[in-house]
Amino acid sequence: MKARFKPKFNIRKGDSVVVITGDDKALDKPRTVKEVLVDAGKVIVEGVNIITKHTKPSAQNTKGGIVKKEAPIHISNVMLWDAAQKKGAKVTRVRKDGKTERVFKVKKEVQEGKK
Repeated sequence: MKARFKPKFNIRKGDSVVVITGDDKALDKPRTVKEVLVDAGKVIVEGVNIITKHTKPSAQNTKGGIVKKEAPIHISNVMLWDAAQKKGAKVTRVRKDGKTERVFKVKKEVQEGKK
């Protein structure tokens, strides 16, 4: 993702999200974000987009074989989980006392968690 300025996303590592499109779509099953790849505009979500990677034997992995791991998906394919409403919700940012807080658009209530 080439841009003049670094993009800002409302999803962070450790957040609960729902996958809204793709093979792993589940609008009622929250999952955890393992990593956010800001430059690529992608996220790695626990248990989503599982790929199999064939590895050769090496010094670290003497056996080699087939390894299953999560691949990144585009950040637009996930939505932040609202535990109160039990569904995905849109988020906006509001500045309060010099700090930026994430707020769900439906209720205008501060999102709990990391600040």
